[in-house]
Amino acid sequence: MSAMAERIAAIDWQAMAASLNEVSHAVAPLLTAAECTALATLYDDRECFRSKVVMARHGYGRGEYKYFAYPLPGLVLEIRTALYPPLARMANEWERKLNTGREWPGRHADLLEICGDAGQTRPTPLLLKYGAGDYNCLHQDLYGEIHFPLQATALLDAPGKDFDGGEFTLVEQRPRRQSRVEVVPLARGDIVIFPVRERPRDGRRGTYRTQLRHGVSSLRRGMRRTLGIIFHDAK
Repeated sequence: MSAMAERIAAIDWQAMAASLNEVSHAVAPLLTAAECTALATLYDDRECFRSKVVMARHGYGRGEYKYFAYPLPGLVLEIRTALYPPLARMANEWERKLNTGREWPGRHADLLEICGDAGQTRPTPLLLKYGAGDYNCLHQDLYGEIHFPLQATALLDAPGKDFDGGEFTLVEQRPRRQSRVEVVPLARGDIVIFPVRERPRDGRRGTYRTQLRHGVSSLRRGMRRTLGIIFHDAK
């Protein structure tokens, strides 16, 4: 087992699941400062990526991001592979609560086979870069018919030192109720786990679905870079 896999296995996943079920996100420290720097530096390596998106051109916000190409850089692959099994257990518990009949495989390689059978073969992990005035509109990262219910984002720069503003934000749309907003404080190297599209919530009449979207508020100063880990591939 790699050092990254051991670090991920040591996370209190019971507490993470409780936080996801209560406030729709969970945060844990994961990356060292050196790892954050190494990942952020990849942004300038063209050979690592399959495409670049300038957000303003598509109405997504301001800033830009790049999707990694296969084969993924070693650290990105380690994080994606090791994060998946505990998240698959949570996702399967959600599927049971929602009575969908779906069960996600325990290994990430098996999920990628399912994606491939559906024509989803393009890698989705990405690096995002924001400067002063940049932001990311609320959205969902679906990419195709197969979309694993959970995803992760790791913050690679230090709030208050490298940038100000740029808060990670979740909005939960609840049936017959007003939307709920969560602004998630993160430190450099933290990883936040959150739903891709929806999650179950317990109510007086049983379990119901809530829809979620995520985004980033405007940066007031500096530069903010993040690693996004989406577990399903894209068409």
